[in-house]
Amino acid sequence: MSLEAHTQALSSSLLAADLSPGSAPLIPDNFTPSTELEIAFGDKAVTLGNLFRVSEVKSTPTISFAKEDNASESQTYTLILTDPDAPTPDDPKFAYWRHWVVSGLKPSDGIDSKPALTEYLAPGPKDDSRPHRYLFLLFREPEGLSLSKEDVGGEEFVQRRSFKAAEWAAEHGLTLVGINWMLGAGDGWKE
Repeated sequence: MSLEAHTQALSSSLLAADLSPGSAPLIPDNFTPSTELEIAFGDKAVTLGNLFRVSEVKSTPTISFAKEDNASESQTYTLILTDPDAPTPDDPKFAYWRHWVVSGLKPSDGIDSKPALTEYLAPGPKDDSRPHRYLFLLFREPEGLSLSKEDVGGEEFVQRRSFKAAEWAAEHGLTLVGINWMLGAGDGWKE
């Protein structure tokens, strides 16, 4: 898919999920992706809002993305996985839940080659909750940025909730360049 076609599909899917630019604090009004963020759990790809059950997301996903036009070979990126619907879409008092943060990524690297700033915590919506929206956000890092676990926050359950991802990204000079997202539901959730 061309980046232009991807941009149109992404915009439509975000609008349908009430995550359109400007309505979700993480996505700026003028956002246009400059790379396509590909995520897969095993052989099942995350495709702009498709549904995954808890049992399908237990292991860390694979991540890939293309080099941005005009980006240098040394350009690095930060990936954030967050849940705007924690603990439930009807009561998102712990939004944005911080599930995973990895920095220093390059398009040619595997995600496993970089230590996580926040270790991957698999999405785990309860069976009685409507599906949650999970956002994979890719940010371009400013040259010379070096982040540590302490820059993000602790790994404990209560330290992951209510992560102010937009403010955190702005504080570190990160620029959003790619988004993918999925719905997550408990294994026993019935439509």
